[in-house]
Amino acid sequence: MKALKIFPYFYLFIGLLFIYDGVNKIIQNQEGYDFLWSFVIAAVAIFMFFFRKRSLKKFN
Repeated sequence: MKALKIFPYFYLFIGLLFIYDGVNKIIQNQEGYDFLWSFVIAAVAIFMFFFRKRSLKKFN
């Protein structure tokens, strides 16, 4: 049961890593729009964090 409480923070960590990756790609001026994928994945991960936290409250 403790794993269910810790698991949403994994999504938050992944989201922060992808935000960091996206900012690094912007700073390095990489060609194309690869940085957008990093921000999209970060947004989905952060959404999943809040969704899992909310659903965990409903589950309890």
